[in-house]
Amino acid sequence: FGSPALFKNPSDWSPDGRFVLFRSVDPKTGNDIWAMPVSDGRPFPVVQTNFDERDGQFSPDGKWIAYQSNETGSFEVWARSFPGPGTRIRISNNGGTQVRWRPDGKELFYIAMNGRLMAVPVEFGPQSRTLHVGTAVPLFVTRIGGAWQGNNRQQYMVAPDGQRFLMNTVAAEATSTITVIQNWKRRPN
Repeated sequence: FGSPALFKNPSDWSPDGRFVLFRSVDPKTGNDIWAMPVSDGRPFPVVQTNFDERDGQFSPDGKWIAYQSNETGSFEVWARSFPGPGTRIRISNNGGTQVRWRPDGKELFYIAMNGRLMAVPVEFGPQSRTLHVGTAVPLFVTRIGGAWQGNNRQQYMVAPDGQRFLMNTVAAEATSTITVIQNWKRRPN
């Protein structure tokens, strides 16, 4: 995993089991996405800029990754060919995190900043060299505690049919009151 001094957090395995994507935190470049080949264990950068890139997810064919980056000033979802180099494509337009691929590769899902689960139709070109992106459609409001989860990973999974989701939801927020008693005196024993 490279330098032992840097924090590393795995985010996904390639479908063929040959690579592990992980986030590496570097004091100079922030959060970056790296890949480690399982065969020789020599990691290499996949997305490394002066912005934060994180939570990389392999496409079902392993030829693309989707991830989030804050290079626009807020987190947005992007896709790029793997292992690169190649074109990167912006998926979200008004903020997005926690990207997931539909298991058949026909859609990308992400959480918008308003907490809605969004679906974006995607289509691969010949040999998956290109990716054509449709318009994002809101599916429903999630209860996963917001789009931004700090250091946590995606808080949902997509069913094999792409029609159902397993979500780590937040139970109804409890409201409690705090009672403050002022000028109280302790009773003598």
